[in-house]
Amino acid sequence: MTPVIIGIIVLLALLGTPLFAVIGLAALLAFHTAGIDPSAIFIELYRITASPTLIAIPLFTFAGFILANGKTPKRLTRLSRALLGGIPGGVPLVVLIACAFFTAFTGASGVTIIALGGLLYPLMLKEMYPKDFSLGLMTSSGSLGLLFPPSLPLILYAIIAKVSVDHLFLAGIIPGLLMIVILALYSINKSRSFKTNSYSFNAQEAISAIRETVWEIPLPFIILIGIYSGIFTVAEAATVTVVYVTVISVWVNNDLSLLNDIPRLMKESMILVGTIVIILGTAMGFTSYLVDEQVPMQVLTFIKQHIDNKITFLIILNIFLLTVGCVMDIFSAIIVVVPLVVPIAQSYGVNMTHLGIIFLTNLEIGYSTPPIGINLFISSSRFSEPVVTLYRAVLSLSRHPDNGSFTDHLFPSNWPVYTETIFIIDTSQSDRQI
Repeated sequence: MTPVIIGIIVLLALLGTPLFAVIGLAALLAFHTAGIDPSAIFIELYRITASPTLIAIPLFTFAGFILANGKTPKRLTRLSRALLGGIPGGVPLVVLIACAFFTAFTGASGVTIIALGGLLYPLMLKEMYPKDFSLGLMTSSGSLGLLFPPSLPLILYAIIAKVSVDHLFLAGIIPGLLMIVILALYSINKSRSFKTNSYSFNAQEAISAIRETVWEIPLPFIILIGIYSGIFTVAEAATVTVVYVTVISVWVNNDLSLLNDIPRLMKESMILVGTIVIILGTAMGFTSYLVDEQVPMQVLTFIKQHIDNKITFLIILNIFLLTVGCVMDIFSAIIVVVPLVVPIAQSYGVNMTHLGIIFLTNLEIGYSTPPIGINLFISSSRFSEPVVTLYRAVLSLSRHPDNGSFTDHLFPSNWPVYTETIFIIDTSQSDRQI
């Protein structure tokens, strides 16, 4: 392709042309220029859609939309508050857990921020947490669940990189928990400087909250135990999940209407899935062109001339992926970047499962990184705040009132010992509905 054509494609992308159209145009022009039949793009689309694992993506997405649009967020929030709300930083812990749970099932941080924002953000303000801290925590927490099964990005990476989904599901648990723990420790410590509401523990309320969520609590365990015990595959686990959440949402908890809500949610979830599939097909077609032109090998040769060890490569890769996470949504980044990075990483002996966790972790962080992290703009729209306010809110998570060191903030020498968990929920005042 000539520089003029490349410039036009870049201009179209900057003007807001849908990503699948930009990638598809680039692929068609590239194949035309190289004298290759453009039907290769559609062949790639068919090959990808024929993957037996791909069926898990629309099913898990649909299940996530059902959960997010019912009363499950409110029940899960109540349970988390009953068990954690009384400890210092308890409400932020509620936010972290609730967001991680729903992002794991929807696979999209935007869905989590939009769906749970109307419940969790007013809750934090009601409990006297500062506005900037609340906005920053909601924005950063929106993508926390991307490393937990059955996260759609994990499944998509497995398809693109041709690795085991089961291994990725297992590999993402500890890093995902570690990220939650780090944010939780920091939130607990920082909450000590806020004059938030305090409560006394109410055992009756805790028991009632557990009973109310008795059907939602087993769901992650059903998926994990079912997959790793060999009872069903990932695709079968997705089917089981859809049936399970439909039954409990429609007939057990009466959250949704089978005739009115379920068809609507099916349509909304499939719009997201359709976008992913279209981008996937066009991107894989473009990737085929790059492979035919030996672009990855040329990049590999260049990198090998300047980087001679795996550790240096991984450091540079982390910086690169963090930047990618700032400018692209996670699905597009996986589809476009993974095929180029995989052969290079393999040449350095990087395990593909390990690479997947590195990839998704950096993209997860990039979602909330100024200046153009996607979560920043989603939160700006959801909470009707200028994006500059979101910049300040996210960055404020790394700033402490006393300007001490980060280590001191996490583990201060004067950290008090709390001997009692204190919390009670006021059920007479319901939070804003989703």
